[in-house]
Formats: sequence, C-alpha cells, structure tokens
Amino acid sequence: MASSLLVTVFILQLMIHLVNTVGATAINNIKKLWAVITRLPTPISKHVSLQRSLKREYLRLRQDMNSTSSKDEFAKWAKLRRQHDKVLAELEKTSATLNGYKGTFDKTITAARWLGTNGFRFFLQFWYAKEPLFWIPQGWVPRYVEWLLAFPRAPTGSISIQIWGIACVTIIQGLSEMLVGAYDIITKSRGSKVKEPQAFDASGKPLAPGRPNVPSSAGSEESKKGR
Repeated sequence: MASSLLVTVFILQLMIHLVNTVGATAINNIKKLWAVITRLPTPISKHVSLQRSLKREYLRLRQDMNSTSSKDEFAKWAKLRRQHDKVLAELEKTSATLNGYKGTFDKTITAARWLGTNGFRFFLQFWYAKEPLFWIPQGWVPRYVEWLLAFPRAPTGSISIQIWGIACVTIIQGLSEMLVGAYDIITKSRGSKVKEPQAFDASGKPLAPGRPNVPSSAGSEESKKGR
C-alpha cells in the first residue's frame, strides 16, 4: 500500500507541475473538444448552426445594401436596412447565448482539472494523513526532525504524505530546470555553428573539404621544377 501511494503521489505532483508549466489557460482552451461538443445533438449545436446561417444572411444583406443606392433606390435600401437590423439583432442574441455556453464549458473544464490534480492531492493528504509512507532508521536524525518529517499526523519516525509530496515537488522542479538548461545549451551550441564556406579553385571549380586552394600558376611552376 505504501509503495503504491509513493508512486501515486509522485505521478500526481508531476501532473500538477506539467499543468503549471503548460498553463491552465492553454489546457482550458481545448478548441477541438469544444468543436466536438458543438457537433453533438444538443441545444448548443442548434445555436451554432443558427449562428452560421445568420452570419451568411447578414453578409448577404450587407453586400446588397452596399450595392444599393440610398438615394436612387431608397425604398429597396430601406427594406434591406430593416432586414439587416433584424438579422443583426438575432445574430447578437445567438452569439450571447453561445458565449454563455462557452463560459459554462470553461468553468466545467477548470473544475475538472482542479479536481483531478490539486483536489485529488488534498484528498490524499487528508485521507492518508496518519499513514506512514516509510520509516527512517531510529536515531538517524534528532527527535524534533523526526517530528517534522512526520508532520502533521503521521507516527513519529516515519515520513508523512505531506513531506513526501514536498520532496517530490523539489525533485521534479530540479529535474525540470536541469532539462530546460540542457536544452538551451544544446540549441545555442547548434545555432553558433557556422557553416564553412565553399572554396573554389582558379578555374571556378569547387574544392573538396580540407583541400588547399593552390593557384594554377603555382601548380604549373612546381610541375616545371619537377621536370
């Protein structure tokens, strides 16, 4: 039981760290999940389809109004204006309703995220407050340190779930900073490498890497000396 609880607390703290690193707002803005919900046979999908049709009608009326002269064709323009205002009012009302649904969806996702991370952590800390996760050797540390390690309600001489959670947070944060630092060093070292320019001989032909660029005149002189 204690070993599984140790692993559970570590994984939970790792999840909380990932959520805090990625950002709660980024996790809440799950557009794909919202798109799936809007396609289900619910009142939300009906409002979404109505909003799309109203947008198309609004754009069509707007285009017709722009192509109609308010002076030469005032009657037609006035009719289009009344239709335009009516469609615009319905579109604003539908958009407000969808914004309310979206706000409820965001609150639900936020609550589920909190319950699955911090809420579950608080539950474990409350439920297993008196459970010793593991024991330390007797006399290994002073008495007051044993009391601190067992805080708040675990048996003295053991490690409580709260202290183990703090240790997991410290280890995860340290490893995270090490990985981020190593990644920055690797990316900077790769970016600092400059590609060696291509060398060409006197005739304009590219030279092989590491081959010196010897002028053709010098090469001819050496060939004459060799003769």
